[in-house]
Amino acid sequence: MHLDQLAPGDIVYAATEIRNDGGIPDLPANALLALPGTRGVIVNIGHLEEDPDRELFLVRFENADLTLDPPTGCWPDELSAQPA
Repeated sequence: MHLDQLAPGDIVYAATEIRNDGGIPDLPANALLALPGTRGVIVNIGHLEEDPDRELFLVRFENADLTLDPPTGCWPDELSAQPA
């Protein structure tokens, strides 16, 4: 399955190390959000106003306690539909 076939509620996996780019105010900038292979759930799929042709996925990744961390924006190349 490809990312373009997924919808909110579907499971994805981090394909790269994902860090806070400052978009999550309660976490330090550059805080580690997900290691490659970390499972997450899609919350929403959208586009940036400045770049309407590029998809942005809002994902909540599982933490060590298997609870979901705050939603974070991810580019398609940072995600995989398959576990690593």
